[in-house]
Amino acid sequence: MGRVSKAQAQENRQQVVATASRMFREKGTAVSIADLMKAVGLTHGAFYKQFASKEDLVDKAIAHAFEEPAAHSPMAIEEHAGEHEEHAGEREAARRTLIEQYLSIWHRDHAEDGCPVSGFAADLGRDPDQAARSQQVYIKGVRNRAARLATGDDDGMVQLCTMVGALVLARATRGNLISEELLQAARTALTENGSGQSDTVVAQ
Repeated sequence: MGRVSKAQAQENRQQVVATASRMFREKGTAVSIADLMKAVGLTHGAFYKQFASKEDLVDKAIAHAFEEPAAHSPMAIEEHAGEHEEHAGEREAARRTLIEQYLSIWHRDHAEDGCPVSGFAADLGRDPDQAARSQQVYIKGVRNRAARLATGDDDGMVQLCTMVGALVLARATRGNLISEELLQAARTALTENGSGQSDTVVAQ
């Protein structure tokens, strides 16, 4: 077999990263190199010609996941001049669309194409070294997604926490009615009063 050209090698590398990004979100970073390369259609030995280690690949897979446009995260909020009053209605509509898509049955059932904030949270929480390497990429991704939900003085952080938490719980309880109840409860909480924050005033 002839040597792979530089262009083909680069294409193979990109394919491995993209496939790893999806498989890691779906099954966790414990996915073996053998299973990953089989899914790509390349040999196990080809992996080490492209990457220094599996940890190196995980770093790149996480970065790739945050770079790709996600179906559950429409760019409509950024495209609208949301800070201007005349666009307030458009911005709110975009925010609600994002919430509905994020907390959907489709997103629950398609982690491989879903949000990397929820997709990688458990693995990064278990592996401090991996978390330290990917921290800046992950934090930037968290802040960017929260900003898409921001309304007025609300920075979107509480809303994002509600969405991610509900999605993780819904995936863990899939197959039981409570799974859809969790998604619906979060959708209601985030859309009824315009944010994930309580309207109740606590006396100091």
